[in-house]
Amino acid sequence: MEKLRVGIVGATGLVGQTFISLLENHPWFKITALFASPRSKGKSYSEAMEGRWRYAAEMPESVKEMKVMGTDEISAIADQIDFVFCAVDMDKSELIQLEEGIAKLEIPVISNNSAMRWIPDVPMIIPEINPEHSILIETQRKRLKTRHGFIAVKPNCSIQSYVPALTALLDFEPEEVFVSTYQAVSGSGKTLATADEMRNNVVPYIGGEEEKSEWEPLRIWGQAKGGTIELARRPIISAQCYRVSVEYGHTAAVSVRFRKDIDEKEILGRWADYQGHESVRDLPSAPEKFLDYLTEDDRPQPLLDAMAGKGMGITIGRLRKDPIFDYKFTCLSHNLIRGAAGGAVLTAELLLKQGYLSEA
Repeated sequence: MEKLRVGIVGATGLVGQTFISLLENHPWFKITALFASPRSKGKSYSEAMEGRWRYAAEMPESVKEMKVMGTDEISAIADQIDFVFCAVDMDKSELIQLEEGIAKLEIPVISNNSAMRWIPDVPMIIPEINPEHSILIETQRKRLKTRHGFIAVKPNCSIQSYVPALTALLDFEPEEVFVSTYQAVSGSGKTLATADEMRNNVVPYIGGEEEKSEWEPLRIWGQAKGGTIELARRPIISAQCYRVSVEYGHTAAVSVRFRKDIDEKEILGRWADYQGHESVRDLPSAPEKFLDYLTEDDRPQPLLDAMAGKGMGITIGRLRKDPIFDYKFTCLSHNLIRGAAGGAVLTAELLLKQGYLSEA
């Protein structure tokens, strides 16, 4: 199979850097274009990134001399790109205009941004959980008047730690969930070295995160009907979100009340058996083990476990009875890989398998 040609919009940011690292030697995709802000336009990627490369892995040689372009140049090379990943920090209305403009050039957009997540015909996908939501693309293409172009988004990075664990238990009808997330500084595009405000500190507020944590899972668990998603009605989720002095890895402390009776053995069995939708399991970026329960009392830990499944696995621990709810447990996912770039790459692999991505 000829590799699809990929552009990265927001290539100089931390998520953009993660895309570049993950796509090095990818079996299906190759980077052919990099786009960033005007201050980087016209420079080689290595020049633009001088003193700014912050991702854990080294910068791949294949992109060092690649010219960085502005987003105003996308239309000029539209026939040289099969699709783009988009991860930029912009005003919401400007971002919607940018992504829809790219899609109207007949270039599919796999977006890491939140701006489009509640547009009714834009699928928001965790590939192992709701791959069927991609059917919205057909409705969206009619609205955008495109043949190939569309936008698909990945959900908020923090919900991907606990939503998979709860998905495995949906048969027991969770009614109420209380979750506190403890989110790494890289989720704000920083490292511990650059996040001065996080030294010896916890910040009990991340703008918009609590609303996303409470509502986005209901869209993930919803049903595609009539070109939109009918939200799941349960569980009701109450969330609190904290920024903590951790480099990589979002942790979630979850308490849940079920409508149906369930015991610890059944919960552990569901987690052990749940590997997500079968259509995802043979994709290049899919982890060998989606959910992994750790029995040690002090696990999962970001330092030890964020890279489970090459950063694409979800680790769970500390299952026990809850005196107010029914059970409580802890979940962890890598926010830059599973929660951001890696989740988007897996989504692109799924969409290619489903026939929504192809050569321009």
